[in-house]
Amino acid sequence: MSNFLRAGDTISGQEGTAQAIIKGKVETLFMIRTLKAKAEKKKEPVRTLGRRGEQHKAAGWSGSGEMNVYYVTSLFRQIMLDYIKHGRDIYFDIIITNDDPTSTIGRQTVALRGCNLNSVMMAALDTETSVLDEDLDFTFDDVDLLEAFGKPNNM
Repeated sequence: MSNFLRAGDTISGQEGTAQAIIKGKVETLFMIRTLKAKAEKKKEPVRTLGRRGEQHKAAGWSGSGEMNVYYVTSLFRQIMLDYIKHGRDIYFDIIITNDDPTSTIGRQTVALRGCNLNSVMMAALDTETSVLDEDLDFTFDDVDLLEAFGKPNNM
C-alpha cells in the first residue's frame, strides 16, 4: 500500500482554540476569524572570493502576525488606550491549539510569546455589512511548540 495524505487528516481551520494571557489573566479569543503568525529569518548578503554570486547567511529572525476578529470586544482597544493615555505598552502571549477530531495526526499547540499590537481599529461603522470585523497586526518576540502534530495513521 502506498503512503498518501488522506483528506480526513487535513486540519480544519475551525477546529481549535486561541487564548491570550494578558497581565496574568487568561482571555479566550472566541472572536477570532483568522490568525496567522510567521517567523521570518533575517539574512545578510555575503560575497566571497572565487564566487561571482551573492550568498546569504542567517543573522536573526523576526516574528509577526495578523488576526481578523469579529468586532465584539473592547479588549484590544483597551490595550491600545493604555499605551495612548499612559504610555504603558502591554506585551502578552497567545496560545493557539489546532485540534481537529477527524484527523489522526492529533493536536498542535503553539505559544507566541511577547506579542505586541501594531495597530487597532478604535471605532467602526459600516452600512454595507451586517457583521463588523477588524484586522489586528502584531509582532512577537519568541515562540514555543508546546505540542506537535504526529504522523497520520496510514504512514
